[in-house]
Amino acid sequence: MVSLIAFGYFLGKKDVPKRTYAKEVKEHYITKELLNDLSKIKTKKPHQAKKLVNKTKTGKQEKVLVSQKKNFEQAPLKERGIEKKIQKSEVKEKTVLAYRGKKPKLVIIVDDVHTKAQLQAIQNLGMKITPSIFPPYQLAKHSNLLARNLKHYMIHLPMESGSSQFNKQTKTLMTSFSDERIADRVMEIRRLFPKAKYINNHTGSVFTSNYKAMKKLYIALKLEGFTFVDSFTAASSKVRKITHELGDAYVRRDIFIDNTQTVPYIHRQLEQAVQKAKKNGYAVAIGHPHKITMQALASSKQILKDVELVYIDEIYAKR
Repeated sequence: MVSLIAFGYFLGKKDVPKRTYAKEVKEHYITKELLNDLSKIKTKKPHQAKKLVNKTKTGKQEKVLVSQKKNFEQAPLKERGIEKKIQKSEVKEKTVLAYRGKKPKLVIIVDDVHTKAQLQAIQNLGMKITPSIFPPYQLAKHSNLLARNLKHYMIHLPMESGSSQFNKQTKTLMTSFSDERIADRVMEIRRLFPKAKYINNHTGSVFTSNYKAMKKLYIALKLEGFTFVDSFTAASSKVRKITHELGDAYVRRDIFIDNTQTVPYIHRQLEQAVQKAKKNGYAVAIGHPHKITMQALASSKQILKDVELVYIDEIYAKR
């Protein structure tokens, strides 16, 4: 198994600030617009495996089950050389935190981005805001093209949550997926976003809480050159444990800024994010492409005066 093989090659823990974790974290609820989109999606029944009759070398016939494979279900890990890469420890690069400097750093991520209008609204702010873009799905089939001319962005990867409605999104990663299917999905994401470096989870409370599945995904992401940022949609997330086992720094979301969509509320959340940044040297806040969120960010200059607003890649370094 990939996770067991990799475990022997990536050990150690990075010195990161001790963080206080809430005992309970509610699942991150997505934008109303996206929920409306998901309600229109009709889920298809999985294809039944077909029985084919093949001839063996001895001339005897045997029944073979052949799955109807999708684009993301292709050759197994062994054929793609992934196990060899892990065995040879070719992925030696570690993810560590960048030098903090005198001024605390604050990252603001805007999740759920899948339209040109949303991206333009973020860019119009003239602030260092990191958009996190959905991979293509039924109602945004070319969302990956939004990243073509961007230098700073992330991928917002749908992962299994406790809600069947959220899990309707195209190719949501499920804990039941095999090593091959997880690896193939990651390689597909790399083809869609060839220059991307950072990924965070969309919902994903169930997936990130499953150690076995999350470690498979983390290793597959690492092999494709991705760094995973934990949106921390569940207090039971295993991402911190896995990143430390593999010798990487752990970075997670500290605060959601727009669970309530009013300017005063969002400003108060930003104030809390600033305080966390002052305490720990950096903080990560997540919002969404609501008009009210854009208005609140546009009028937050005074709130953010004591921190350095940076893109997600400015708090990381490679070693």
